[in-house]
Amino acid sequence: MKCEHCTRKECSKKTKTEDQENASVDVPSLAQENGEKCDVSQHKVLAVSVCPQSLPYFAAKFRLSVTDASRRLCGFLKGLGVHYVFDTAIAAGFSILESQKEFVRRYQRHSEGEPALPMLTSACPGWVRYAERVLGHPVTPHLCTAKSPQQIMGSLVKDYFARRQNLSPDKIFHVIVAPCYDKKLEALREDFPTASHGSRGADCVLTSGEIIQIMEQSDLAVKDAAVDTLFGGLKEEEVRRHDGASSDGYLAHVFRHAAKQLFDEDVGEVTYRTLRNKDFQEVTLEKNGEVLLRFAAAYGFRNIQNVVLKLKKGRFPYHFVEVLACAGGCLNGRGQAQTEDGHADKALLRQMEGIYADIPVRPPETSAHVQELYQEWLDGVDSPRVQEALHTMYQGPGLRAVSRDIKW
Repeated sequence: MKCEHCTRKECSKKTKTEDQENASVDVPSLAQENGEKCDVSQHKVLAVSVCPQSLPYFAAKFRLSVTDASRRLCGFLKGLGVHYVFDTAIAAGFSILESQKEFVRRYQRHSEGEPALPMLTSACPGWVRYAERVLGHPVTPHLCTAKSPQQIMGSLVKDYFARRQNLSPDKIFHVIVAPCYDKKLEALREDFPTASHGSRGADCVLTSGEIIQIMEQSDLAVKDAAVDTLFGGLKEEEVRRHDGASSDGYLAHVFRHAAKQLFDEDVGEVTYRTLRNKDFQEVTLEKNGEVLLRFAAAYGFRNIQNVVLKLKKGRFPYHFVEVLACAGGCLNGRGQAQTEDGHADKALLRQMEGIYADIPVRPPETSAHVQELYQEWLDGVDSPRVQEALHTMYQGPGLRAVSRDIKW
């Protein structure tokens, strides 16, 4: 991003050297020739992070594989002047791992006098906003404190990546590309400017559909480009996802981890049993006729209302619930899975589900990048910095209104 006296053409000229691939050339701008001074201090590095659930939408629209679609999207964004394009899957990996550890801790300390269960996932901003602003206690104490992938990605870009690039956080303008509009509201939560980097993790949120609109209105010649990583010149060669049918798969990952850590049971494929409807499913771990773990996935507000009602009445049989506001999961976010007249595009959703299912799964435990960042960025998996960077707190109804100065 340039200052108001810069022209896009002149400020985007680059030169490549052996030491610095993206060093800007000091070319006199038109403003400078007219006697106006170019304010270099106002220039910013533009970074875009793309949610994995957005990629099947682009693959369907481009009629390409997910990996090729991500390269096409990356090439378009860089053609617009974006400096770095990241995949938020690495942030989701952190969120899942922290959720796994928190569930085990809650299970071990749970008692009738001090109930720590059920644990409700907190990655969906629509659900969390509803829980905080409408439900309050007794629901919010059950929300997992692990930050969402969007929150963690903001910290990764504005803290870890900024320090690697010798930049202050306010010199990076960070854009999130997401499947739903609720991600825009997530960026407005008051606790997002953290002590570690002192600025909002996400400066702007665009839906997948909004990106497609920009592409359709552009005459830019697109040259495919590999997605960047947070580790210098290293690139993402192929797209990977976590083990969820239409989301990041918190239920499956936490279930396997808990079964192993608590009962020394190895779980391979997770078997879902549909109950009320296709958006309310149950998973159990049984041994010798005894149910050891009972998990559920509740998608859409109709199912959420049933979960909340049972929780308030004290008749809740589940240890863990993966909660998502969108029926059908994240792929069905209103920012990408709708027709032009605002109705759900069921044919497109089925196509995206098939595309998403074909993406290879990489468990977060096996990600070398995540393990490296735990050590290099957070000083270890159990350090105080982990709590600060990867966990949050929730408030009840009566939250003061947030400002609306963010660029949607």
